[in-house]
Amino acid sequence: MLREAQLYHEADIPLTSLTYRDAGVDIDAGDSLVERIKPFAKRTMRPEVMAGIGGFGALFEISKKYREPVLVSGTDGVGTKLKLAFQLNRHDTVGIDLVAMSVNDILVQGAEPLFFLDYFACGRLDVDIAASVIQGIAKGCELAGCALIGGETAEMPGMYPDGEYDLAGFAVGAVEKSKIIDGRSIEPGDVVIGLASSGAHSNGYSLVRKIIERARPDMAADFDGRPLAEAVMAPTRIYVKPLLALMGAVPVKGLAHITGGGLLDNVPRILGESLTATLDSTAWTRPKLFDWLQREGQVADAEMHRVFNCGIGMVVVVAQAHEEQALRLLREAGETAWSIGMICRRGADQAQTIVA
Repeated sequence: MLREAQLYHEADIPLTSLTYRDAGVDIDAGDSLVERIKPFAKRTMRPEVMAGIGGFGALFEISKKYREPVLVSGTDGVGTKLKLAFQLNRHDTVGIDLVAMSVNDILVQGAEPLFFLDYFACGRLDVDIAASVIQGIAKGCELAGCALIGGETAEMPGMYPDGEYDLAGFAVGAVEKSKIIDGRSIEPGDVVIGLASSGAHSNGYSLVRKIIERARPDMAADFDGRPLAEAVMAPTRIYVKPLLALMGAVPVKGLAHITGGGLLDNVPRILGESLTATLDSTAWTRPKLFDWLQREGQVADAEMHRVFNCGIGMVVVVAQAHEEQALRLLREAGETAWSIGMICRRGADQAQTIVA
């Protein structure tokens, strides 16, 4: 009875009125962020956008240039590369990574990216950091030629440590039904062209961080003409515009975005069971970052080719008759491109990608 009376007495004590800010959510900061990012998003607009940022949903009209449009969608994040962004206080390029991972994925099916939406989640909203991240997302959309038409900023106290956030996003594109690229026309004798990556892109960063933890390098020290931190955080290259132009000029048989799984696991995704891609690792220039990672981590060659892109961010398969034209067009568009291998008939028990 004494305990019950005590509880009843305490319940009679008037409580202080609470606000959402007391719970850790600052609505004013969220409103401020929306105003900050509107100019970035505006630069990405396309004529098909009917209603973008600010509404409950974004409206986008499919261009009448398509006779039989097929929508292609992709979603991804940035992964543990974000951990390095937090440690190095570099937030201006991870938004480009976010866009690149999705638009490059839908591109390989022949799709033109139309629009992009992002999801930014944090424990406590730092408007300056969030604005820097989303400005990077807008930059990525400009590079891909797609519209940033919406997104979500979620402030969730207790879900993330102070100073950390998570990113996710998705892209929607369109391709003419008759022009979908699915690899079915790839045959022995076709040429494999590799497009240079800008670095590790957004894959393998759990291993990258483990190597950095072991090596304990000076991240500000000069590394091949720039700080090591800059080399490690270089944003994923966006291949959309040059490859869309290439598709309009040359019959492209297959495209593979070299992400998690590296060359060994991604190239087979566009090959029939009876085919294999034989790649010559001496045919392209491997960035020094991968030499450093392999040396400091004592990583085996096979592991390197399965975890990292090793300098090839996108693979293009064309007929041998179109090899020189494809290389010329890609180089004229600003890409560094090499012929890196051939498609062959697959032997018994042979892997679908061989890097020699």
